[in-house]
Amino acid sequence: MVEVISEEAFEKEALDFLQSNAEPRVEITRQWGEGSDKVSLFPERTPEEDQADLKEAQSWSKLRFDAGFGWITGPEEYGGRNLPRSYQRIYDHLETGFNIPSQAVFGIGLGMIAPTILAHATEEVKKKYLRSLYRGDIVACQLFSEPSSGSDLASLQTKAIKDGDEWVINGQKVWTSGAHLSDIGEIICRTDPNVEKHRGLTGFVVDMHAPGVEVRPLRQITGGASFNEVFFTDVRIPDSHRLGDVNAGWTVALTTLMNERAAIGGGGGGSGLGSLGTWRLMELVRQMGKSSDPLIRQDLAQVIINLKIASYTNIRAMSKLAANQLPGPEMSIAKLSLTQNFVRICNLLSEVLGMKITADSGEWGTYAWSEFLLSVPGMRIAGGTDEVMHNIVGERVLGLPKEPKLA
Repeated sequence: MVEVISEEAFEKEALDFLQSNAEPRVEITRQWGEGSDKVSLFPERTPEEDQADLKEAQSWSKLRFDAGFGWITGPEEYGGRNLPRSYQRIYDHLETGFNIPSQAVFGIGLGMIAPTILAHATEEVKKKYLRSLYRGDIVACQLFSEPSSGSDLASLQTKAIKDGDEWVINGQKVWTSGAHLSDIGEIICRTDPNVEKHRGLTGFVVDMHAPGVEVRPLRQITGGASFNEVFFTDVRIPDSHRLGDVNAGWTVALTTLMNERAAIGGGGGGSGLGSLGTWRLMELVRQMGKSSDPLIRQDLAQVIINLKIASYTNIRAMSKLAANQLPGPEMSIAKLSLTQNFVRICNLLSEVLGMKITADSGEWGTYAWSEFLLSVPGMRIAGGTDEVMHNIVGERVLGLPKEPKLA
């Protein structure tokens, strides 16, 4: 039984842990032309850098978990402390004051896969994977999209056929973030081709190191390879690793997708640029001599206003999660808000920088934005396309009639 602790005592315990194991974060001086001017939405690393970053991330994650801060709100039987979400917020706030290795590699596993396992997996799978996920021992990925069924998830064709106490998987997934680093994946497969497409799907947890699993990197327009295509050839999964009931995979998928949109839409306060993003945009306008242009000023103001609106929208959505409610269609609003802000920023950058965003002159803070601009189309697809998000908002939030289907 985990000891009940007051918020004040918990805060002191957390601060003692952080002060003993991490260096305080030094305030970043906002100075134009100093430091890295890299602006990107997707990581652009070599395989060697990926492995080095993963090792550092896992080292901190294990240290944090073993000290009791890895899964503060989780059930005790799976390694959590079963404390209210307010305790998680206390720790998260304290941790921002310290330099720790990036935990981004665990974002999909903890933000999307672990909540789905907790909600739908067998007891065997919960005990096998949840503690390991939150401790950072393993990394997880999401295996949903396919070459011919991206945002239309229900049309997927990867098959799972029952064979005794196992399922045999054959097919292909694509745009799988972090598959090259993952130990397990959540996969949705077609288990009954003879029923309505939403009703013939089943979810599983698959071992990414199992025989028959092949991961191939996909080169992005930015030059990096954060995404992958994954091939499954006669991959065997025990029935105990099934998520939910047979042919009830659509419900499982929705659990993951709502958490995915919460994770994507809630990032960066709606900008994805980090704490210095707004300052960099304003300073860029000044440095390019455009601060007196009324049209540029108006576009910049619109960007700043909409970033602030997005942050408030995210707070409202996160408060629902804090009340132990499942993410709803408001997550689609958060995702749309994020990508629309990206488009506003890109339009502003194009007006301010002109040819400097397409030709590298060596000038600090100019051409570096091209990587951001080239990343935005990918973000408009990740987690559901803008078009799908518009349909969800229209139908489930505004109550509009469903989009007519082709005959």
